[in-house]
Amino acid sequence: MRNERGFALLAVLLVVAVVGVVGVEFAYSMRLEAAAARAYKETLLATHLAEAAIGQAVREINGDVQYAALADDGELTFYTRERVALKRLPRVRVSLGPGQFSYRLTDEEARLNLNTAAPDRVERLLETLGIDKLDRDPIVDSLQDWRDANEDHRLNGAESEDTYLTRPIPYRSKNANLDSTSELLQIKGVTPRIFHGADGRPGLADVVTVKSPGQVNVNTADCRVLRALLVSEAECEAIRQARREAPYATVPGPLAGRGLGVTTRTYRIEAEGLVDGRVRARITAIVQKRPGAGGEVMTVLEWSGVR
Repeated sequence: MRNERGFALLAVLLVVAVVGVVGVEFAYSMRLEAAAARAYKETLLATHLAEAAIGQAVREINGDVQYAALADDGELTFYTRERVALKRLPRVRVSLGPGQFSYRLTDEEARLNLNTAAPDRVERLLETLGIDKLDRDPIVDSLQDWRDANEDHRLNGAESEDTYLTRPIPYRSKNANLDSTSELLQIKGVTPRIFHGADGRPGLADVVTVKSPGQVNVNTADCRVLRALLVSEAECEAIRQARREAPYATVPGPLAGRGLGVTTRTYRIEAEGLVDGRVRARITAIVQKRPGAGGEVMTVLEWSGVR
């Protein structure tokens, strides 16, 4: 009987241990499911907040806007036909419901359009970014090869058979214009460092576009882009000083014929949705104002989101 009592105690302890393990596993699973549900809810909420930021940015763009220029704080400011600055709507940590949103507006026409720019302009832009000539030449030639309709590569260029089909994940040269600047990462010579920038220097992604009509807005363009259009450093400084007072209403005479304009219709909106003070969703949209039947309409040219 003593042996039977010992066996019964052992069985009870074993059952208790199993029940404890099952209970702990169940509690852990429930905690994981609750955390996943909470994360999904917060991400969904943050996405809607970022979309609300896009909506408010579009509201700014659709105002009585004729010109856009950079303020002293580097933010885009809109002006009327009389070149009177319009009051900016709140753009940082705007409270909405259970969260907040932020957004940044930039002029897409302040960038160099890779689908329309001549190769020498692209080469000069790469030079202003501090890229060596040995690295510039393959990028310039390969970009042309990527866009042209044939499979004949230039001296430093690349096409499907000789380069892209030999990569670990093979693909063909597009032989057409770029639909997004992210395609640059597929082109020979464009490394992530060159595309994104490094060591405090901007990358190609900061100064190029494929969505603008082609002209560069002198009121918003960075000096790196202006230098690609053969604007000297002295002229660049004069432009910076002048547009602090008011945006240019016309392109200055000495700068005529260099692909510059004074207005824009294409904008980039970088929006964030915040929940509990943390960024949980990001959306980047490129939008353009176009003439419509009842007036100007806003068209979304590109939309990308990160959660």
